[in-house]
Amino acid sequence: MMPTRDELAERYLEQLPYPPYPVQEEAHLAWFTEEQGVLVCAPTGTGKTLIAHAALFEALHTGTIAYYTTPLIALTEQKFQEMQEQAQRWGFSASDVGLVTGNRRVNPDARILVVVAEILLNRLLHPEGFDFGQVSAVVMDEFHNFADPERGIVWELTLGLLPPHVRLLLLSATVGNAAEFVSWLDHRHGRKVHLVESRDRKVPLTYHYVPDRFLNEQLVEMAKGDPETRKTPALVFCFNRDECWSVAEQLKGLDLLDGSTRHRLQKEVDALDWKESVGPKLKQMLRRGVGIHHAGLLPKYRREIERLFERKLLAVAVCTETLAAGINLPARSVVLTSLVKGPSGKQKLIDSSTAHQIFGRAGRPQYDKEGFVFALAHEDDVRIHRWQQKYDQIPEDTKDPLLLKAKKELKRKKPTRSEKQTYWSESQFEKLKHAPPGRLYSKGPIPWRLLAYLLKISPEVDRIRAALRKRLMDESRILAGERQMERMLLALAKAGYVTLEPPLPPADQGNEKQNDSADGKAESYRPVLATPTESLDRLLVFRSVHPLYGAYLLDLLGIADQDERIQAFESVLEIPRTVLRFVRVPPPDVLPPGPLARTRLDPELVQRGLIAAPVTPGHEESESEEEDDSDDFWQERPPCLADKLRLLFEAWHPDVDDVQTQAVWSAGELLRYGGDFIKYVTTNNLSKQEGIIFRHLLRLILLLGEFAKLTPPDVSADSWQGELRDLAERLTASCRAVDPTSTDELIEQAQAADVVEGESQAKAITQ
Repeated sequence: MMPTRDELAERYLEQLPYPPYPVQEEAHLAWFTEEQGVLVCAPTGTGKTLIAHAALFEALHTGTIAYYTTPLIALTEQKFQEMQEQAQRWGFSASDVGLVTGNRRVNPDARILVVVAEILLNRLLHPEGFDFGQVSAVVMDEFHNFADPERGIVWELTLGLLPPHVRLLLLSATVGNAAEFVSWLDHRHGRKVHLVESRDRKVPLTYHYVPDRFLNEQLVEMAKGDPETRKTPALVFCFNRDECWSVAEQLKGLDLLDGSTRHRLQKEVDALDWKESVGPKLKQMLRRGVGIHHAGLLPKYRREIERLFERKLLAVAVCTETLAAGINLPARSVVLTSLVKGPSGKQKLIDSSTAHQIFGRAGRPQYDKEGFVFALAHEDDVRIHRWQQKYDQIPEDTKDPLLLKAKKELKRKKPTRSEKQTYWSESQFEKLKHAPPGRLYSKGPIPWRLLAYLLKISPEVDRIRAALRKRLMDESRILAGERQMERMLLALAKAGYVTLEPPLPPADQGNEKQNDSADGKAESYRPVLATPTESLDRLLVFRSVHPLYGAYLLDLLGIADQDERIQAFESVLEIPRTVLRFVRVPPPDVLPPGPLARTRLDPELVQRGLIAAPVTPGHEESESEEEDDSDDFWQERPPCLADKLRLLFEAWHPDVDDVQTQAVWSAGELLRYGGDFIKYVTTNNLSKQEGIIFRHLLRLILLLGEFAKLTPPDVSADSWQGELRDLAERLTASCRAVDPTSTDELIEQAQAADVVEGESQAKAITQ
C-alpha cells in the first residue's frame, strides 16, 4: 500500500542523522504539505541538500521519478555520489540513482536522475522522446543561477515547460526579492510555491580583516593548536590561476600539518602516479598539505585534490572563486588574498554575490561550531601598517639623539603605495559583508537556436512575443527584448532562413547596412509570421557555436585545407584571454594561407576594402610604395584566417552582433607534435594551463561531431565526414593519454547523446 505524504514526512524526519534546525524543519514540512512546491532561500552552508533529500526520499518510496539539477558538472558528479549513498542508507540500490551530464551517463533510466540543468531543459523540449508522466518532483539546486546573464534562461524556460503535476523544490542562496519571484511564478506560470526563507546559519561566521600579516604568517597562525582550535582546513581564494600557483609555491615550505595527518597524507601521495607535466610539482605541494584547484588543472588532478581535502588530509586548498559556486569542499575557514579582481589597471571590487558565495564556504555543519572568514590587506598596506607601528613607538617629542636618528631613518624608508596598483580597505570588506543579497530576475536575450525551434513549431511571432512578456523583468527590458527578437528575425530573413509576413520593406532588404532612414523603418517593422525555409534546419544542428556562424563556416569550409578547417573550428571555442598568448596562430611564413584564404576570402575582402591586398612573394615595391605605410599592418602582421572569416561574416550579416571568435592555434599545433599532449604543453609553456587546453580539445571533438552532420559545398559527404572523424580520433587519443577517465566520459556522451533533435524544442514555451 502506497504511504501517505504524512507518513512519508514522519518516516523521513525519523531517519535523519541529527535533529533538523529550524529552516530545514520548516522546509521539510512545507515539502510534504504543499501541492506545487517550495522555494528555499537560505545562506550557503545551511544544509539545503538535506532538504533536497526529502523530495528524492518521497520519489523512491512512491515509485516515481525525480530530477535533481545543478548548474555545474563538477557539482553534479558530487551530488550523484552523495545521492547514491543516501539511497543505499534508505534501503534502496545505488543503481536507483542515475547521472546524466554533458560528459557522462550512468544509470540513465534510474528513478533519481542527477543532471545538469541543460539536460532537464532539453528533455522538456522534446516530449516525444521523454515522458514526464511518472516524474513527481524536480529539485533545482543553486537556483540563484536564474539571474545568470548567459545561462539563466535555462532555469527560466524550465519553469515554464514543467508539467503542472511535477512539484518543484528550488534551493537558492539568500536573494533580495524572493517574495517578488514567488508572485511572478504564480502570475506568469500559474505555479504556487511556498517560500521558506532564512538568513541564519547553523554554523555562524566570524569575520576578520587582517591588516598586519602576510599570507604565510596568517596560515601558520591558523594551523596552530589542536584539531578543535586550529582554523584549518582553509580555502585560500585567488582571482586568477597564475596567482594560485605562485601562492601555492610560497606555501609549500610551511609547516601546516600535525604529525598524524602528515603521515597519513604521505601514504596517499606516494600512491599517486603523477610523473609528467605539473604532476611532480603538485605532489610536492600535497606532501606539505597544500592543494590547488582551478580550471587550469587536468580533471584527474582536481578530483584527487577534492578527495584529499574532503578527507581532511590537506590544510589548504588554493582556488579560484569558481569553486565557491561549484563543488562543496568542507572548510573551517576561507581566506581572501584580495578583494579586487580584473586585469592589471582595471581591477574592481568583487561583487557582493561573489563575496557571499566565498564567505559561505566557511564552517562545516558536521564538524564546526564556528566558521572563519579572513580578508588580508594588500602586501604594500601590511608593510605600511608595520612601518607605522614602529614609527609611532618613538615619541614625537623625544630628545634622545639615537631615537631621533632612528625616527629620521624610518621616515626615509617609509613604504608607499604604487600608483599602478588597485588597493582595498577594511571598510570595503565591511561593505561586502553587510551588502544585501542579489535579486532574481531574467537576463540575457533569447538564444538563436531556441528562436529557430520556436519558428519550427509555429511561425506566429505573437506567440514568441507572449513568451517574452512572461519574463521576470521591468517593462522597458521586456520591450527591448521584443525589439531584439524582431531584429533577429530580420537577420534570419536576410540570410534566407525564414520568410516574413508582411514582407520586409524593400529598403531593409539585402545584406548591407542601411542608412538612417532605413534603420528607422526596420525599427518600426513588426513581422506577424516568420515561416521557416528548408535551410532553417541547418541552424538546429549547431549547439557549440553560434548557429548562424556555424552555417556560415559550413558554406566555406568545403574548399579549405585541413589547417584552415582546424583554425576555423578552434576560433569559435572560447579560450581565456590569459591563455591566448600561448596559442597564437603562426605567421604566414610558418602557416601559409590555404585555398580558402587565397581563392575566396582575400579577393572578396580586398574588393570590399576590408583588408589591403597581400604582398605577393618576390614583389618589389616602388619608391612610392615604400613611402606609403598604409599597408604596414597587413605586411607586418596580416590578419589570420579567423580574422578574415569574422570580417566577411560581419559584412554578410551586419545585423548579427553577438558572435564571439578568437584566433587560436592549439589543436593544430598539438598535431604537429604528433599528438603528444605532454610534449606540446611543456614545450609551449602551457603546463600550468593544461586543463584549459584539455577542455578546449574535448569541446573541439564535440564540435567536429556537429559539423559532421552536414556537408559543405565542394566536397563529398564521405570525404568530409572521414576527415572530421579522423581528426576527432587523433585528438581523442591525445586526451586519453593524459586523462583517460575524463576523455572516455565525454566520448561516451558523444556516442550516446541524450538530446533528441526534433521540431518540438519550444512547443510548451508558447502555450
